[in-house]
Amino acid sequence: MLQINDVTAGYGMIKALKGVFLEARQGEVTCLLGPNGAGKTTLIYTIAGIVRAQTGSIVLNQVNITNFTPQNIVKRGIAVVPENRLVFPLMSVRENLLAGAFSRKEGKNTIVQNDIKQMFSKFPVLNERSEQLAGTLSGGEQQMLAVARALMSKPKILLMDEPSVGLAPLIVAQIFGIILEMKNEGMTIFLVEQNANMALKVADKFYLLEQGEITFEGVPDQIKDADIIQRAYLGNKKK
Repeated sequence: MLQINDVTAGYGMIKALKGVFLEARQGEVTCLLGPNGAGKTTLIYTIAGIVRAQTGSIVLNQVNITNFTPQNIVKRGIAVVPENRLVFPLMSVRENLLAGAFSRKEGKNTIVQNDIKQMFSKFPVLNERSEQLAGTLSGGEQQMLAVARALMSKPKILLMDEPSVGLAPLIVAQIFGIILEMKNEGMTIFLVEQNANMALKVADKFYLLEQGEITFEGVPDQIKDADIIQRAYLGNKKK
């Protein structure tokens, strides 16, 4: 579904991605692990068109979207749930959801309004807070709003950047429950995470990104055979 082929990208003289290859397949959760500064968020931004790929290609459903604008990438079916949520704090929950549908031709008509009702059904706490300013929500509520806002664009693939960051363990469990629910509904998800223990419970495949390069890839069942990942990301010491 999504292929990243030999992509390099960066900021000025700093090359954050150094020839990345990976694939996210239809209906699966593909997880990208890695330490801070590895280039994970840069990869999300490059797929979304916010950072331009310097070399290589990004292909969605056999269409090369490497040089598309962010708006056209959204229209093609890619939505981002950004790190730290980044909801619009001075807009209501309902207005944030409406903003998520900006690229859709339906505008404010009945179809979009019905989709907002579906988001309220999926995330009942958002229904309770529908007219509340998004900036006054708790961190977990803002994360749910960020997910719902992204889903309002009717994406083919959802890019999630560190959805557990800054949240209490109970809320993290709820967020990963939502991720698993979306997976079971057929959503394709590209998940960037540092919480490897939680991410690997929902992932179909994972990649490890270190210093801008993919250094390991596999399926969660293989993790027990990868001592370096056990030690560095799961907190298990080799015996």
